[in-house]
Amino acid sequence: MTAESIVDLETSLHPLDDPIRTSLRGAHRRFAGWVGRVGRYDPEVAEFVGHPPELDDQDWTDLATLLGPGGGTALRGFGHVPPSGWVVRGAFGSVQMDGSALRVAPDPDLDVLTAADVPEILELIARTEPGPYAPRTIEMGTYLGIRIDGRLVAMAGERMHPPGWTEISAVCTDPEFRGKGLASRLIRAVGAGIRARGETPFLHARADNVTAISLYETLGFTLRKRSMLTLVQAPLS
Repeated sequence: MTAESIVDLETSLHPLDDPIRTSLRGAHRRFAGWVGRVGRYDPEVAEFVGHPPELDDQDWTDLATLLGPGGGTALRGFGHVPPSGWVVRGAFGSVQMDGSALRVAPDPDLDVLTAADVPEILELIARTEPGPYAPRTIEMGTYLGIRIDGRLVAMAGERMHPPGWTEISAVCTDPEFRGKGLASRLIRAVGAGIRARGETPFLHARADNVTAISLYETLGFTLRKRSMLTLVQAPLS
């Protein structure tokens, strides 16, 4: 199969069926590294790897090349069985939620975060553990924050950008300030920026994070797809 036919096959899918590769083929191509059908974000930007729904022998070889000896990643989908030499480190459920009905609200009082805020962002991420966040993740889109007494206590922003869609991610609030509606305020504001570009918000959550999923549903998100993330480690040599 030629490179052109591979792209044609991928773009025939709904953009959210393969959000990593569609982002890396489009809005985030500047962050992309490719070997065959497998794409990877620059690790300083994000740890995500995009791959076909079913990996053949060549895909596994290409994935190992991208990751390097002993490198790890999470594979989306079901039924992944790595070849000999690979190690499966675990798996967990994931949900993808469609924000077509998200009730958005611009909020000019929020802080637009920049690269200068990354040390403070990483401290908040470490306290709240909303998911992976790398030193250059902020380059993926707009991130908004809330400061109280000069301290960053809540944030949310944009991550993957499949055509026509933008993912809302890194939604987190310091435990000391939860229950005040800060996350809802941030999600609606990030969503407003996405809608202003003519795009639609979406997001991902761990399937067992019922508190977050319940919040997203109250804001207008609906379940689009369930999946599994399988954590794999490439052969050491």
